[in-house]
Amino acid sequence: MSASATTRQPAIFYGHGSPMNTLGSNRHTEAWRRSGVVGPRPRAILAISAHWYLNEIAVTAMARPRTIHDFYGFPAALHAFDYPAPGDPALAERVRALLAPLPVRTDHDRGLDHGTWSVLAHVYPAADVPVVQLSLDARHDTAFHYDLGRRLGALREEGVRIVGSGNAVHHLGLLARREDALPYDWALAFEAQVRDRVLRDEVAQLIDCQGFGEAARLAVPTPEHYLPMLVVLGARRPDDRVTILTEGIESGSIGMLSFALGQAAA
Repeated sequence: MSASATTRQPAIFYGHGSPMNTLGSNRHTEAWRRSGVVGPRPRAILAISAHWYLNEIAVTAMARPRTIHDFYGFPAALHAFDYPAPGDPALAERVRALLAPLPVRTDHDRGLDHGTWSVLAHVYPAADVPVVQLSLDARHDTAFHYDLGRRLGALREEGVRIVGSGNAVHHLGLLARREDALPYDWALAFEAQVRDRVLRDEVAQLIDCQGFGEAARLAVPTPEHYLPMLVVLGARRPDDRVTILTEGIESGSIGMLSFALGQAAA
């Protein structure tokens, strides 16, 4: 199956930030909302979240994935939030076929975590687009996850929107709790470096992000929030236009950089 750049589904990386973004409205959530009304409507979404990080590759394969509240210490309204999007078992099998001969376990229990639904609650608030979630594989490095995206890129021509959800800058240990907290200099510097290299399609530098020095060590102390971005970048096509949806550092050390490949701004 083939598609032109005008009908091909975009691949989008969202810097999801706090789960509380689910219930709020701010410049980031408004940018996410706009991304859902630009371009052709997807027949399904393949989501890669920072919060499903396993020692294997797994894909959700149930018809009705449940909403997982994989956090604690947040208001009751967030714990009660439901995102009842249908699943797509056929898409799960297509993902397994595209990743073969890599072993991919079909998961019939887990459902969707907050990395996925906190964003999609704004992108498709009616929860009427089927969603399948793919895990990250903790046994493998950044290059491996970029290659996953390259293998999965064909889905974009099949009506599937590839969505990564994480944060290019993510250091909870240095999170500032004050609302007026200023971003750390290293967080601003690293997000700017990532943004510029995404725009210039400098993939090698993004895969080897530790080459950015001390800023990278602080911005990516663990890989799980960075890896979804690399899966999205692996699905990039040579003629994709890159659109920065939103950016900026929240709570001192959380980068909200979000971008779309193959989608114009609204």
